[in-house]
Amino acid sequence: MSFNSLGLSSAILKAVNKQGYTTPSPIQQKAIPLILEGKDILASAQTGTGKTAGFTLPMLQKLSEGQKLRHRPIRALVLTPTRELAAQVYNNVKAYSEFLDIRSAVIFGGVNQKPQVATIRNGIDILIATPGRLLDLQNQNLVSLSKIEIFVLDEADRMLDMGFLRDIKKIINLIPKRRQNLLFSATFSKEIKKLANDFLYHPVLVETTPENSTADAIEQKVYRVAKSLKTGLIIKLISEGNWKQVLVFTRTKHGANRLCKKMVASGISSAAIHGNKSQGARTKALSGFKNNTIRVLVATDIAARGLDIPLLPHVVNFELPNIPEDYVHRIGRTGRAGASGEAVSLVSAEETSYLKAIQKLIGFKIPVEIIEGFEPDPNASTEPIKQGQRSNRRPQNSNKPKKNKSSDHSGNNRNKKRNRNNKNR
Repeated sequence: MSFNSLGLSSAILKAVNKQGYTTPSPIQQKAIPLILEGKDILASAQTGTGKTAGFTLPMLQKLSEGQKLRHRPIRALVLTPTRELAAQVYNNVKAYSEFLDIRSAVIFGGVNQKPQVATIRNGIDILIATPGRLLDLQNQNLVSLSKIEIFVLDEADRMLDMGFLRDIKKIINLIPKRRQNLLFSATFSKEIKKLANDFLYHPVLVETTPENSTADAIEQKVYRVAKSLKTGLIIKLISEGNWKQVLVFTRTKHGANRLCKKMVASGISSAAIHGNKSQGARTKALSGFKNNTIRVLVATDIAARGLDIPLLPHVVNFELPNIPEDYVHRIGRTGRAGASGEAVSLVSAEETSYLKAIQKLIGFKIPVEIIEGFEPDPNASTEPIKQGQRSNRRPQNSNKPKKNKSSDHSGNNRNKKRNRNNKNR
């Protein structure tokens, strides 16, 4: 099958061809005709399968064929969980609309809002946004969503993981009831299905891979190792293997910073990316990683969500996630667009239960190796490191005295923390 058979206009096909694509991916083959028909869809596709173009191309076609309004109100809204993913979608929209009379803009927190507002005021057809900045501008009456015709919720599962459910519902209440809805998610959890039932209208289910599966193109491997020897092992693997582009996952922001410093001290160019980093620092680190001036990018789960790194050969789980689905998201950074990739996990005794849960989810027993000099600690406990702790979340301290729930100060602190988190995202 070719893109020519999907019903796309010559202007869009010209842009697709300019980007070097000739054959649509499975998600594109299934989703594009349905979206052009005006159907609501609930789509599940692994990262790297071309899902962004899967909704961008038909969205551009429908908007270009529709009636042009004088002041160019926003007619399509794409909601994403992170700045990086918002920027990626925007770049796709810009590339595929090169030969169309379509204007677009991207907005997210962490940067000055004035240039974003100026672009919107000049008139745009498509807005790509993160929830926090969008609601912020809406509350200031700087953006209107009253003419939305197409609403896209991208990476919906990560949206819920990051606590954006309330914001999503607020945004849905701000847009017209008569609209086309497109929901994309890497997995179909119960929460995702409930959300879909709340705002999709007779959606068509689009699946290209089994739920929570991992790509066949990814070679997975586990190294059993003592917790204290992990840093030495990862440096050995990268140095002796001459790995050039390595995305490394840690559970915490501080862990990412510590590992990054040790890499640099060992002569391996590295950068850390997480929620405490400014948008400028994150963009600079990602740019350096893509152009190979930075060899290793150390990231937390939330920060890495939505990163588009073509042909990434290596992903390393320095620490396993305690949420099994996060493992699928992590290793999905490699083995993309038909390329092969390797996913390596360094597993200490304390992470045994996490490994079992991951293997149960993916239905596959990952091969295990032990490297001489980096053996696991035979005396280490196999109890989880932080029982019940979610990835990149601060653990609860059961020994810490509970605060008085009626205290105004504690309530204010919670509100401040929530607002700060929304800005970071």
